[in-house]
Amino acid sequence: MTHRFVVLTIFPEIFDSFLRASLVGKAVDAGRIAVDRVDIRDFASGPHRSVDDAPYGGGAGMVMMPGPVVDAIESSPPGHRVLLTPQGQRYTQDLARDLARHPTLVLVCGRYEGFDERIREWADREVTIGDFVLHGGEVAAMCVIESIARLGDGTLGNPESVVEESHTDGLLEYPQYTRPRDFRGREVPGVLTSGHHEAIRRWRREQQIRRTARRRPDLIEGRDLDPEEMRIVEDETGGPREDGS
Repeated sequence: MTHRFVVLTIFPEIFDSFLRASLVGKAVDAGRIAVDRVDIRDFASGPHRSVDDAPYGGGAGMVMMPGPVVDAIESSPPGHRVLLTPQGQRYTQDLARDLARHPTLVLVCGRYEGFDERIREWADREVTIGDFVLHGGEVAAMCVIESIARLGDGTLGNPESVVEESHTDGLLEYPQYTRPRDFRGREVPGVLTSGHHEAIRRWRREQQIRRTARRRPDLIEGRDLDPEEMRIVEDETGGPREDGS
């Protein structure tokens, strides 16, 4: 299936290099994804093609007007409409997989102080890539495009990369090593050079749990862990989990 992304933005040129480079560029060239850029200013009236105005009630900054944004949305092909806004649902790997079910995604990039509230009625979902504020939604749109593109067949050279990376199963990825075996006195763990595949699998699983418990304990909460895995969590956190396990 070809994923189609329709990006509504006032800065379509921001995507030029992104869509030509690396694996995303290869996916575009191979026809695995298609990205259409729509300039919201094309739907604005007046000599200056303004898409923003001062908010009613006063306040700092400008707000994107509903007219140009909604007209741009309605001009787009049928698809799942996503507003990229700090007020949205936090973007995760699970959400990427959910959005990947839709053959066409319409990504609406906010700017200034945000959207006129009425624009939200034309959206199916609101998404944020984190609890911080950017100048606009273009970088967030790139994150969505790349995360979904790499889920498609043929985008990555090794399909197992998608299966084993961080967040795919809700845990952080295990540590990775490559040559040289000894780098300034820091050696690759012996188990990885043992050739014992089951031992390597167990080591990687343990390292996933340790790293997640240490760096992202919120991802451990509520997980169904076996007794040995719970012992590893307690070893990393200094006590039993908050759920009493």
